[in-house]
Amino acid sequence: MNISRIEIEKHLTESILPFWIKLKDQENGGFYGQIDYNLAIDKKADKGGIATARFLWTFSAAYRVTKDEKYLEYADHLYEFLVESVIDHEHKGLYWLVDYQGNPKDARKHVYTQSFGIYALSEYYRATKNEAALKLANQLYQLVEEKGFNKKNDAYMEEFNREWEEIPNEMLSENGVIANITMNTHIHILEAYTNLYKADPSEKLKARLESLMKVHYEKIYNKKTKFLGVFFNENWESILDIKSFGHDIEASWLMDETIKVIGLENLEYHQMVKDIAYNIADYAVQADGSLINEQEKEHTDYTRVWWVQAEAMVGYLNAFERTNDPKFEVLLANLWKYMKEYLIDPRDGGEWFWSVDDNGKPSERNIGEPWKTSYHNSRFCLEYMERMSK
Repeated sequence: MNISRIEIEKHLTESILPFWIKLKDQENGGFYGQIDYNLAIDKKADKGGIATARFLWTFSAAYRVTKDEKYLEYADHLYEFLVESVIDHEHKGLYWLVDYQGNPKDARKHVYTQSFGIYALSEYYRATKNEAALKLANQLYQLVEEKGFNKKNDAYMEEFNREWEEIPNEMLSENGVIANITMNTHIHILEAYTNLYKADPSEKLKARLESLMKVHYEKIYNKKTKFLGVFFNENWESILDIKSFGHDIEASWLMDETIKVIGLENLEYHQMVKDIAYNIADYAVQADGSLINEQEKEHTDYTRVWWVQAEAMVGYLNAFERTNDPKFEVLLANLWKYMKEYLIDPRDGGEWFWSVDDNGKPSERNIGEPWKTSYHNSRFCLEYMERMSK
């Protein structure tokens, strides 16, 4: 592999994690909710439920992989804030948003948010063996199964009010549609349940993961085009002609992780994860090595978004491990070169830009906010480090 593990670890420990560590809110808990394009921290910005969980996952995983005690300090800090302020102790589940002091700001419950709670708490348990965290992860899992799963159509629902009454899915619908079912929620439920299985394997959870993989293969994956559907109605009918390239390459390796963790031998699943990776490589990779964002009908969005590039790095590495095809080695090298040249912020104290345009010009969007945290690019680094250590 042309990219060394040492280079990736150095980028994680000397660039990405130090940037986010600056956001620790010692007074009110958690991490500050916003850092703008000019790297100014807004100490009174709201704090996202998803963001808090993603930060907790990051520092838990960083401690588990590197064994550096300083990351444990931040994981403990984030765990305490999640438990005390982000979890609704009356109606259960994680809030969508709390204010800077940790009071409920948007008390809606989203299955997507709960998935990241499960993902983070199970990772914190893997790193610390904190039994209370594992218990809470399992309680969230049971909550999602009880409130958020529709047995009639074998789908996870999306959005609820604070009391867990279903409401229209405004938070995870885009492009002018309101979706009853989204691919995005399903791949992250799969991700979360797979990590929970690593922490606390059971036959019941394995059966749920097997069912989820079947849904991904039969309902979400298009066997003809090799793309994943994005938005669906309650009958699993696609409601928009859209391709999300970043989600596809992310899903390819997340599904493969599930396959490996629970030992699925279904050959069609193994073929699916390879076909998705090849499809994205052939369809959406640009001459400069980057991966573009999405295509809706005939309109292509050429924006290079930070998380899309991060997930592509893991997706290509996973595809190389699956196929031993040097094509994916080349894709990895080209994308890493592109990211270092355009996407990684060269300013002192910077991290990654939200996105850059077709000419490599950064968008002046916040560098940190409820949808942009340490999760995607830290995970790329940690996945690379772990896989290169085997």
